[in-house]
Amino acid sequence: MDHSWVYEDSAVDWGELSELYRNAPLGVKSPKDLETVFSNSRFKCFVYENDALVGVGRALADGLDCSYIADVAVHPDFQGRGLGKAIIRRLIELSDGHKKILLYANPGTEGFYRTLGFYRMNTAMAIWRNQEQAVSDGLIRDTE
Repeated sequence: MDHSWVYEDSAVDWGELSELYRNAPLGVKSPKDLETVFSNSRFKCFVYENDALVGVGRALADGLDCSYIADVAVHPDFQGRGLGKAIIRRLIELSDGHKKILLYANPGTEGFYRTLGFYRMNTAMAIWRNQEQAVSDGLIRDTE
């Protein structure tokens, strides 16, 4: 596979990116919202094949203490080929020098991220806009 990697967002088609998340399937994310979160992220990777966006990821980072990897997605036609791992590895490389690299992952994907060096945290806490839905989805627990 001959992929081209882009690390800035000036030429991104935000509608195409929104469609990638829908197809991945990682939910509905509006083009405007994606432009906001990617534009505000220190590190980002856009992976293209023949001018089609096939993979993406980003990391919010402060330059020293913490880098947070989020929104990694790979088009279903390219899943299972190592592209997701390559995106995560590149974001880890870009985050080099940070005290910690955090990652939010959907339940059931822990084994995948463990192979990339991530450990489960004991101290993570979260406030969600819709706490009840997050509990229902298994993303957070409302018990100790």
